Amino acid sequence: MSSNQLDRRLLRRHDGEIPSDVAFIAAEFLNGFEKVDEIGRAGVTIFGSARVREDSRPYRSARETARQFAQAGFAVVTGGGPGVMEAANRGCREGGGVSVGFNIQLPHEQGPNAYCDIQMTFKHFYARKVMFVKAAEGFVIFPGGFGTLDELFESLTLIQTGKIGSFPVVLFDTAYWGPMLDWIRGRVLDDGMISPTDLELLRVTDDPAEAVRFVVSHFDERVAEGSA
Repeated sequence: MSSNQLDRRLLRRHDGEIPSDVAFIAAEFLNGFEKVDEIGRAGVTIFGSARVREDSRPYRSARETARQFAQAGFAVVTGGGPGVMEAANRGCREGGGVSVGFNIQLPHEQGPNAYCDIQMTFKHFYARKVMFVKAAEGFVIFPGGFGTLDELFESLTLIQTGKIGSFPVVLFDTAYWGPMLDWIRGRVLDDGMISPTDLELLRVTDDPAEAVRFVVSHFDERVAEGSA
């Protein structure tokens, strides 16, 4: 049975029956925790589209950003697949860092890239998403589609609700993210659906060095406060 079939079965109504798939998810959590322990250093999770090509600006930017994170002593965690994920894992390895790929079984677009030092393939999104947060001191989010948007808004929700503490989020590529942020500030914020403080840990940039500084500075503050 494919991972998609397992997910659909798990999400069906079972009339009180506890699906056996829960045991598989628990096992993925345990295996994922072990992989996170292997990282052994502060990490940053980099998200972005699996569809970008090697000669594209997002690929080049993700590769350089990850390289600089590695040189700053950070591990780089990605979804382990192609596109931005491959670029970030590749850049991390070039910078001498620990390159981590948390892949997932999907019917298309997702196969493990060749630049991961630590790798795990998940069947379920639920466990995989937890590892992205657990392994990271911040998120850097490059242009992407529905999956990337999901990861962005889920991270902002975790910050807003206090499920994670001081957790910086960088949006890379002002031209790509600008219209969405204009809408958030001009409609969502103005209509009172969020508070101004909800966006304080969000930084938009086109500069790899600025992205690294933003995440590293928050990490250093947490270390100084004894909360890292």
